[in-house]
Amino acid sequence: MAQHTPPAPRICPACDGFPTVAITTGTRHPDGTRATLRVTCPTCKGTGLTAPAGLAHAGR
Repeated sequence: MAQHTPPAPRICPACDGFPTVAITTGTRHPDGTRATLRVTCPTCKGTGLTAPAGLAHAGR
């Protein structure tokens, strides 16, 4: 009997699976390290995956 395998998760097209990145601002702290900002992908909300089409929320 064949085993049912779940579908592979879909990678977010906006971030290509890299949902959180660190961006340098160009300035440095007094100890010499760079100041960075952590930015999260607004499309997948930091998961790196998109919901399958059948599980999309509709309505309220």
